[in-house]
Amino acid sequence: MNKEDIYKGILLQVKFLFNEERDQTANLANTVAIMKSTPLPFFWIGFYIVQDNELILGPFQGLPASSRIAYGKGVCGTAWKEEKTQIVPDVHQFPGHIACNQFSRSEIVVPVFKNGKMVAVLDADSDKMADFDETDAHFIEQITAVVGENWNG
Repeated sequence: MNKEDIYKGILLQVKFLFNEERDQTANLANTVAIMKSTPLPFFWIGFYIVQDNELILGPFQGLPASSRIAYGKGVCGTAWKEEKTQIVPDVHQFPGHIACNQFSRSEIVVPVFKNGKMVAVLDADSDKMADFDETDAHFIEQITAVVGENWNG
């Protein structure tokens, strides 16, 4: 199965989740569990939720991570500030990168919007360099659109 087919399967599962369940935490947890269970390169994957002036760690799959991220800090904070997807081929070259895990090499962070307002980001790390591309961005943005449409936090 190629990457696009895997993402299409994920998208169908996520849409089904949100049609069947209304609890946000359950849906966020199951979304990252579905994504992590695929052959895609997700070494770590999780949500950070906008609360007050910080991103707060939400449901995730992987090793422990930073609990709080400031606006504009690291890849997640930059995605929040710029309100756009960040693809980072080498996290060690990203100014202000927050090193949660020494094995992370590349990262993609995609905003989640509800009614035009950013409410969270979906963060994914790989243990390989340059492991994310525009195909990942395209499909993860579709996944976060489903999350945002159903956001009730």
